[in-house]
Amino acid sequence: MVMRVAAAEGAPLEHALDVAVAVEIFHNYSLVHDDIEDRDELRHGRPTLWSAYGISRAIDAGDAMCALSFLSLEQASEYLDALRVLRMLALLHEAHAVMCEGQSLDLSFESQPSVSLEDYYRMIECKTAQLFDASCRLGAHAAGCAEPAVAGYGALGRAYGMAFQIRDDVAGIWSSVDETGKTVAGDIERRKWTFPVVWAIAQPASAARGAIADAYASGGALDRPTVNRIVDALDAIGARRAAAEAAAEHLAVLENHPNLELRDYLLSTLGLTAAR
Repeated sequence: MVMRVAAAEGAPLEHALDVAVAVEIFHNYSLVHDDIEDRDELRHGRPTLWSAYGISRAIDAGDAMCALSFLSLEQASEYLDALRVLRMLALLHEAHAVMCEGQSLDLSFESQPSVSLEDYYRMIECKTAQLFDASCRLGAHAAGCAEPAVAGYGALGRAYGMAFQIRDDVAGIWSSVDETGKTVAGDIERRKWTFPVVWAIAQPASAARGAIADAYASGGALDRPTVNRIVDALDAIGARRAAAEAAAEHLAVLENHPNLELRDYLLSTLGLTAAR
């Protein structure tokens, strides 16, 4: 996304390369720590770092990756004005702080008896959407854009990130391990508050809604038969369709974006095409 935005604004790709590398390393650092906190043992179809080498080594590796990401971003001064690079470093640090807040919210939800849609949206806005926002703004900075254009690209990335996370929540429930590289319905097994679950519990009383709410009210990890019952209840209540509609609302920002090439690229990463 960094390089696509920079290219869309006419910048040579080498001006954005160090920035893109910084974001890629930073993103993977966040996944290393996220897997530790969530106790995920599978990522991209491979054992996670902590499950293969232990928690302490994974923490050290993640910390080192975080440092390397900022060191990579500093290298952009070879092509960009030093003051702009300083602003870019501050931007990524700010995104980092917000993402930590989002992760804290995500973890705190695991012990709560219920989570509102408003709270869920706040959490994914701080995590996934924040990183996409920063990526697009960094790409605009790499192209030397003025602040209004930088902010506009940030809004585009944020909308994309919200839709991306909702769709990722759906994939985590209804897709296979070959498609996601993660344990099927692992989020439900760990009682994570994803969009389909939060939306379903917010619906009027019904047998399906009650089955989901009762299981999540237990407060602990869920066994496989319970997970299967929740998935069936989510299907019955229409949570998958609701998630698709919610994602589409965020994607409307992309549909109206003037940069058609960038818009089409972002939609294609979600397996979608623009309305003509």
